[in-house]
Amino acid sequence: MKVEGFILENPKFEEMTVFAREVFGLQGAIPIVISPLEGRGSDRSFYRLAWNHKDTAILIHYNSKRIENNYYADIAVFLWGMGVPVPKLIKHDPSNYLILMEDLGDTDLWSLRNSPWETRSTFYQKTITIIHKLHSFPEQDFPSDRVRLMESFGPELYRWERNYFRDHFVKNVCGIELESSVEQKLETELSGLAERLLKTKQCLIHRDLQSQNVMIRDGEPFLIDFQGMRFGNPFYDLGSLLCDPYVEFDTNQRLHLLHYYYNLSKQDLDWDDFQKIFWEASAQRLMQALGAYGFLGLSKGLKAFLDHIPTGVRNLHLAASQTTSFPILKELTMECQRGIEQKR
Repeated sequence: MKVEGFILENPKFEEMTVFAREVFGLQGAIPIVISPLEGRGSDRSFYRLAWNHKDTAILIHYNSKRIENNYYADIAVFLWGMGVPVPKLIKHDPSNYLILMEDLGDTDLWSLRNSPWETRSTFYQKTITIIHKLHSFPEQDFPSDRVRLMESFGPELYRWERNYFRDHFVKNVCGIELESSVEQKLETELSGLAERLLKTKQCLIHRDLQSQNVMIRDGEPFLIDFQGMRFGNPFYDLGSLLCDPYVEFDTNQRLHLLHYYYNLSKQDLDWDDFQKIFWEASAQRLMQALGAYGFLGLSKGLKAFLDHIPTGVRNLHLAASQTTSFPILKELTMECQRGIEQKR
């Protein structure tokens, strides 16, 4: 089978083509062009299918051993039904781990990172409006009988994230072996952070709300890669979006967007407390992201993720510096920054 000018021996491509023809009612005489798309580090392969010179769809082949991948299709239907813009599910074949989705094109928030702020801010405000709608969904109305989610954020998941950060970033990327006394103080800081985050409002969150997971079509944003959706702290999503290591914000831009969410949400918190929780949740999110960059870049060999580490650790240092809660984390991020700069 020819795909973009070369022959693919993988027998899965024949299966994919048969699946697409059955779904769309395409005769064998109609050629289907399959174009592999860049992967996203989630044990899934993405392809754009094109036929009739105008029709396209996105086909996903996923690894079912990664549990969250099995939840994607049902979550897509749920989000579509509640009016959250996501690509429409066309067909799911769970026995062969295939999903056909609407094609939203190639433009995402990341690809617009160098656009004028007036353009970017409009898209970010629209995205924040969407995510606020998700955050506002009543927990008691969630259809848990037909839509499965990953484990909600709780003490164990927060502990896993901070250990992930220490193992795959602090140790493997920065080359730092923490003394036992320092490690104990850091654990006290970060376990206290988890306790505070658990005391605030819990709601549905995307969990990976960064610029490459927001597609733009016809001037409107759509969420993708939502298979990790679960109940957690809404500030985790805000930290994902506004402290995203893939893009740059200046202080005024970030605060403008944060205040936009604040006005939407009619918070019981005053503005100063709202900002404090935002920075604390951002630190939690950035630790998870840096751990992921270390794991994917070093253990999985996906070197492109290593490129985002300098901005990520700089953002983590910024978040740790916005509150008095993290003296050890603040010092640790400074040490990591110095080590990373020396290696460059």
